[in-house]
Amino acid sequence: MDLLELAKPRIVGLVVATAAAGFYLAAPASVEVGAFVHTLIGTTLVAAGTNALNQVAERDVDALMRRTAGRPLPTGRVSSAAAAAFAWLAGAVGIAYLAAFVNALTGVVAAVTLGSYVFLYTPLKRRTTLNTLIGAVPGALPVVGGWTAAGGSLGLQAWVLFWILFLWQLPHFLALAWIYREDYARAGLRMLSVGDPGGSNTFHQAALYALALLPVSLVPSMVGMTGPWYFFGAAFLSSWFVWVGVAAARERSTRQARRLFFTSVWYLPVLLALMVADKAA
Repeated sequence: MDLLELAKPRIVGLVVATAAAGFYLAAPASVEVGAFVHTLIGTTLVAAGTNALNQVAERDVDALMRRTAGRPLPTGRVSSAAAAAFAWLAGAVGIAYLAAFVNALTGVVAAVTLGSYVFLYTPLKRRTTLNTLIGAVPGALPVVGGWTAAGGSLGLQAWVLFWILFLWQLPHFLALAWIYREDYARAGLRMLSVGDPGGSNTFHQAALYALALLPVSLVPSMVGMTGPWYFFGAAFLSSWFVWVGVAAARERSTRQARRLFFTSVWYLPVLLALMVADKAA
């Protein structure tokens, strides 16, 4: 169970869901079940390894934050060596599995996802508030990996999916960073909310990213990926997301941050479900 906790199952579930959506959107009329299953297995392993490597690198930081102090590494339930072995094994096997049983391009996307998260985003959290922007890159790549796994190329449609996931993450994580700003300050992490006591910069940026997401979320219908039902559904969902973001920017409170965060939590799966349901022929 402790190794499972290192993998962060809820995050793995979200990553796998986005990869599955990307696969379905790129697939022809009939989905190749074998390739789909292989994609989910490989993605699960890479996501688990990435999350575990993050906890290995941040075990000292996790020990300082109330939200994470009970994790397996800070409490000593799992040794650093055992956690690192599990993490590297899962990540490496996952990348190799995708390259061998899906295709080489998907393996490369998975490797870039793991590498950018562990070697760029994770250390930058201690150095610059730009870490959130950097971290949104590996967070947006799994949907691209799902797309390439079904034979899709790294063309316009793949990048449309990437930018939807990229922009969605920013209000999501800025709201979370505000809720836990005292924890992040205690751990010495350079989150935007830590140096923004009034919340003006944090909440205004969250609202602006939500606003930028609105037109981008409509592009799938404009480039032939989805039909009109998705277009109107995405317009409604994204407008609601903007409204919640603007309300948070006006009030700048923990209550509004929680509202923005939970809105973002349901926004993405509903948007992807609409996209899958209204996939263009």
